[in-house]
Amino acid sequence: MAQAEQKTTPIARLHVPAEDEVPAEVAELWAGPLDRLGFVPNVMRVFALRPDHLLRWWAYYDELMRGDSGLTKAQREMIAVVVSATNRCHYCIVSHSAALRKLTEDPVLVDQLATGYKYAALEEKERAMLDFAVKLTEQSHRSTEEDVEALRLAGWSDEEIMDIAQVAAMFNFTNRLASGLGWVPNAEYFSLGR
Repeated sequence: MAQAEQKTTPIARLHVPAEDEVPAEVAELWAGPLDRLGFVPNVMRVFALRPDHLLRWWAYYDELMRGDSGLTKAQREMIAVVVSATNRCHYCIVSHSAALRKLTEDPVLVDQLATGYKYAALEEKERAMLDFAVKLTEQSHRSTEEDVEALRLAGWSDEEIMDIAQVAAMFNFTNRLASGLGWVPNAEYFSLGR
Protein backbone atom coordinates (compact mmCIF):
# COMPACT_ATOMS: atom_id res chain seq x y z
CA MET A 1 0.00 0.00 0.00
CA ALA A 2 1.47 3.35 -1.08
CA GLN A 3 1.89 6.11 1.45
CA ALA A 4 -0.79 8.79 1.04
CA GLU A 5 0.40 12.06 -0.40
CA GLN A 6 0.39 14.90 2.07
CA LYS A 7 -1.96 17.63 0.89
CA THR A 8 -0.40 21.10 0.85
CA THR A 9 -2.71 23.95 1.76
CA PRO A 10 -2.24 27.02 -0.44
CA ILE A 11 -1.19 30.13 1.47
CA ALA A 12 -3.28 32.50 -0.68
CA ARG A 13 -5.92 32.53 -3.39
CA LEU A 14 -3.43 33.99 -5.89
CA HIS A 15 -0.17 32.66 -7.30
CA VAL A 16 2.60 32.78 -4.69
CA PRO A 17 6.02 33.16 -6.30
CA ALA A 18 8.60 30.51 -5.54
CA GLU A 19 12.07 31.46 -4.38
CA ASP A 20 13.45 31.12 -7.90
CA GLU A 21 10.76 33.45 -9.28
CA VAL A 22 11.58 36.54 -7.21
CA PRO A 23 14.12 39.28 -7.94
CA ALA A 24 17.33 39.50 -5.93
CA GLU A 25 16.00 42.39 -3.78
CA VAL A 26 13.05 40.26 -2.64
CA ALA A 27 15.26 37.23 -1.95
CA GLU A 28 17.51 39.51 0.11
CA LEU A 29 14.49 40.83 2.04
CA TRP A 30 13.30 37.26 2.70
CA ALA A 31 16.76 36.34 4.06
CA GLY A 32 16.28 38.57 7.14
CA PRO A 33 13.28 36.79 8.69
CA LEU A 34 14.56 33.43 7.49
CA ASP A 35 17.71 34.04 9.52
CA ARG A 36 15.92 35.56 12.58
CA LEU A 37 12.80 33.39 12.70
CA GLY A 38 13.69 30.32 10.68
CA PHE A 39 10.91 30.99 8.14
CA VAL A 40 9.69 33.64 5.70
CA PRO A 41 6.35 35.12 6.79
CA ASN A 42 3.66 34.26 4.27
CA VAL A 43 2.75 37.95 3.95
CA MET A 44 6.15 38.50 2.35
CA ARG A 45 5.74 35.49 0.09
CA VAL A 46 2.30 36.56 -1.12
CA PHE A 47 3.26 40.22 -1.55
CA ALA A 48 6.16 39.08 -3.77
CA LEU A 49 3.65 38.64 -6.60
CA ARG A 50 4.19 42.41 -6.98
CA PRO A 51 7.88 42.75 -6.01
CA ASP A 52 8.06 46.55 -6.15
CA HIS A 53 4.93 46.81 -4.01
CA LEU A 54 6.43 44.41 -1.47
CA LEU A 55 9.66 46.39 -1.22
CA ARG A 56 7.91 49.75 -0.84
CA TRP A 57 5.27 48.38 1.54
CA TRP A 58 7.94 46.69 3.67
CA ALA A 59 10.04 49.87 3.94
CA TYR A 60 7.01 51.80 5.25
CA TYR A 61 5.77 48.93 7.44
CA ASP A 62 9.20 48.32 8.98
CA GLU A 63 9.69 52.01 9.77
CA LEU A 64 6.16 52.28 11.18
CA MET A 65 6.43 49.20 13.42
CA ARG A 66 10.11 49.32 14.42
CA GLY A 67 11.29 52.85 13.73
CA ASP A 68 11.62 55.81 16.05
CA SER A 69 8.36 56.56 17.86
CA GLY A 70 7.02 57.48 21.28
CA LEU A 71 5.01 54.25 21.03
CA THR A 72 6.84 51.14 22.14
CA LYS A 73 7.08 48.22 19.75
CA ALA A 74 4.67 46.36 22.03
CA GLN A 75 2.13 49.19 21.88
CA ARG A 76 2.30 49.17 18.08
CA GLU A 77 1.75 45.41 18.07
CA MET A 78 -1.17 45.91 20.48
CA ILE A 79 -2.79 48.16 17.88
CA ALA A 80 -2.07 45.55 15.20
CA VAL A 81 -3.76 42.80 17.22
CA VAL A 82 -6.80 44.84 18.26
CA VAL A 83 -7.42 46.32 14.80
CA SER A 84 -7.01 42.86 13.25
CA ALA A 85 -9.41 41.37 15.79
CA THR A 86 -11.91 44.12 15.06
CA ASN A 87 -11.64 43.29 11.35
CA ARG A 88 -11.66 39.51 12.04
CA CYS A 89 -8.44 39.10 10.03
CA HIS A 90 -7.22 35.59 10.86
CA TYR A 91 -3.75 36.03 9.32
CA CYS A 92 -2.92 39.24 11.19
CA ILE A 93 -4.45 38.17 14.50
CA VAL A 94 -2.30 35.03 14.47
CA SER A 95 0.94 36.62 13.25
CA HIS A 96 0.80 39.77 15.38
CA SER A 97 -0.36 37.93 18.48
CA ALA A 98 2.81 35.87 18.11
CA ALA A 99 4.93 39.01 17.79
CA LEU A 100 3.24 40.58 20.82
CA ARG A 101 3.69 37.42 22.91
CA LYS A 102 7.40 37.55 22.16
CA LEU A 103 7.61 41.23 23.10
CA THR A 104 5.54 41.09 26.29
CA GLU A 105 6.07 37.49 27.42
CA ASP A 106 2.42 37.74 28.52
CA PRO A 107 0.28 35.30 26.50
CA VAL A 108 -2.79 35.98 28.69
CA LEU A 109 -2.73 39.70 27.87
CA VAL A 110 -2.30 38.91 24.18
CA ASP A 111 -5.22 36.47 24.19
CA GLN A 112 -7.36 39.13 25.89
CA LEU A 113 -6.41 41.71 23.28
CA ALA A 114 -7.19 39.27 20.47
CA THR A 115 -10.58 38.28 21.86
CA GLY A 116 -11.86 41.44 23.58
CA TYR A 117 -9.43 44.19 24.52
CA LYS A 118 -12.01 45.85 26.79
CA TYR A 119 -11.41 42.99 29.28
CA ALA A 120 -7.63 43.41 29.35
CA ALA A 121 -5.92 45.06 32.30
CA LEU A 122 -4.42 48.06 30.51
CA GLU A 123 -3.08 51.43 31.54
CA GLU A 124 -5.58 54.19 30.74
CA LYS A 125 -3.13 55.61 28.21
CA GLU A 126 -3.05 52.32 26.28
CA ARG A 127 -6.83 51.89 26.56
CA ALA A 128 -7.30 55.36 25.01
CA MET A 129 -4.86 54.40 22.24
CA LEU A 130 -6.80 51.22 21.45
CA ASP A 131 -10.20 52.92 21.69
CA PHE A 132 -9.00 55.43 19.08
CA ALA A 133 -7.59 52.70 16.82
CA VAL A 134 -10.90 50.83 16.96
CA LYS A 135 -12.88 53.99 16.21
CA LEU A 136 -10.67 54.63 13.18
CA THR A 137 -11.32 51.04 12.11
CA GLU A 138 -15.06 51.00 12.58
CA GLN A 139 -16.15 54.63 12.19
CA SER A 140 -13.34 56.86 10.99
CA HIS A 141 -15.91 59.22 9.49
CA ARG A 142 -17.18 59.93 13.03
CA SER A 143 -13.78 60.90 14.44
CA THR A 144 -13.73 64.35 16.00
CA GLU A 145 -11.43 66.83 17.69
CA GLU A 146 -12.68 65.39 20.98
CA ASP A 147 -11.21 61.98 20.07
CA VAL A 148 -7.80 63.55 19.49
CA GLU A 149 -8.10 65.65 22.65
CA ALA A 150 -8.90 62.51 24.67
CA LEU A 151 -5.59 61.05 23.49
CA ARG A 152 -3.75 64.22 24.47
CA LEU A 153 -5.37 64.12 27.91
CA ALA A 154 -4.28 60.48 28.24
CA GLY A 155 -0.68 61.61 27.71
CA TRP A 156 -0.07 61.14 23.97
CA SER A 157 1.75 63.81 21.95
CA ASP A 158 0.52 64.84 18.50
CA GLU A 159 3.39 62.89 16.90
CA GLU A 160 2.39 59.80 18.85
CA ILE A 161 -1.27 60.28 17.89
CA MET A 162 -0.15 60.40 14.24
CA ASP A 163 1.73 57.12 14.81
CA ILE A 164 -1.33 55.51 16.42
CA ALA A 165 -3.44 56.53 13.42
CA GLN A 166 -0.85 55.31 10.92
CA VAL A 167 -0.47 51.90 12.61
CA ALA A 168 -4.25 51.50 12.73
CA ALA A 169 -4.49 52.48 9.06
CA MET A 170 -1.70 50.08 8.07
CA PHE A 171 -3.56 47.17 9.62
CA ASN A 172 -6.87 48.15 8.10
CA PHE A 173 -5.04 48.01 4.76
CA THR A 174 -3.26 44.69 5.30
CA ASN A 175 -6.29 43.08 6.99
CA ARG A 176 -8.31 43.65 3.85
CA LEU A 177 -5.62 42.19 1.62
CA ALA A 178 -5.12 39.18 3.88
CA SER A 179 -8.81 38.39 4.33
CA GLY A 180 -9.83 39.18 0.77
CA LEU A 181 -7.04 37.14 -0.80
CA GLY A 182 -7.14 34.25 1.67
CA TRP A 183 -3.70 34.59 3.26
CA VAL A 184 -2.88 31.72 5.59
CA PRO A 185 -0.60 32.37 8.58
CA ASN A 186 2.61 30.37 8.95
CA ALA A 187 2.13 27.41 11.29
CA GLU A 188 5.14 28.60 13.33
CA TYR A 189 3.20 31.61 14.60
CA PHE A 190 0.81 29.50 16.68
CA SER A 191 3.51 28.40 19.13
CA LEU A 192 5.75 31.50 19.17
CA GLY A 193 5.93 33.13 22.58
CA ARG A 194 3.99 30.40 24.38
